[in-house]
Amino acid sequence: MNRHGISTQEALERIHDSGADALDLLARANRLREAHFGSRVQLCAILNARCGGCGENCAFCAQSSRSHAAIEHWPLVDEETMVEAAESAHRSQARRLGLVTSGTAVHRGRDLDTLARAISHIHEIGSVLPCASLGMLDREELAFLHRSGLERFHHNLETARSHFPKICTTHPYERALDTVEHAKAAGLSVCCGGIFGLGESAEQRVELLETIRDLDVDSVPLNFLVPIDGTPLEGLQALTPMEALKAIAVARLMMPDKEIRVAGGREYNLRELQSWIFMAGANGIMVGNYLTTKGRNLDDDLQMLRDLELEPETDATA
Repeated sequence: MNRHGISTQEALERIHDSGADALDLLARANRLREAHFGSRVQLCAILNARCGGCGENCAFCAQSSRSHAAIEHWPLVDEETMVEAAESAHRSQARRLGLVTSGTAVHRGRDLDTLARAISHIHEIGSVLPCASLGMLDREELAFLHRSGLERFHHNLETARSHFPKICTTHPYERALDTVEHAKAAGLSVCCGGIFGLGESAEQRVELLETIRDLDVDSVPLNFLVPIDGTPLEGLQALTPMEALKAIAVARLMMPDKEIRVAGGREYNLRELQSWIFMAGANGIMVGNYLTTKGRNLDDDLQMLRDLELEPETDATA
């Protein structure tokens, strides 16, 4: 139960496990999940608070400058919509609500002030913890949001540094790393993960997890690509369910005591093995819809937890 987890070298070996060895890998990860989190599963939800028109060129994203996907665009929603989303998340038994905006960042001015007011209101209500994913903010902006009641800031690295130039060229990898460090310095809890299935190798999945482990963040969201028509990755083949499960399990073994939640793409990539994510070490899931793709029916997710004798963690305290 070493909190420091397995070495990178062992992770590189385990990511290639197959057959009975792969099942042993999942069993190890499951024991760690139970040791640190018991039968509790954290549910979180997101609100697409500003959609489309992003100047970044991320190859997987329907909102990026390279995308021709048929999606709706809208400016930042109002404060009331954000608060209503928090109330809806609470009814869904989610512990957290993430406010997510497209674009490189939300800088000081009307939009950031609107977000700060909504975050303050959600914080005061106290039914869910307010989180946000607003792009690459600086330390001062993040400290402002923290003072407004923001509990956690989310910023993904997307993929391994060595694979990143094939996915995005409009900002350097270091800028994303700096954003994570700025959020930590501002006193925020930090959520940082990525997307598997972007054409990376198994070794690059471990490379991404090693980077996240070294950042020492609080929560690690693992997404799996859903190829969207109109994006550069529209024809990419999905990971197999076992490839996805091994990536989750290796993440748990590398970061035994961190929150590891499975988010976008679980329905598409894991198919009939979706419930195995907890056996692979995940202790959280995103519920409801994602940014531009539909999520799973909430009742189905709650039934999945009951069938596994797991229960949502609903205490909205940091």
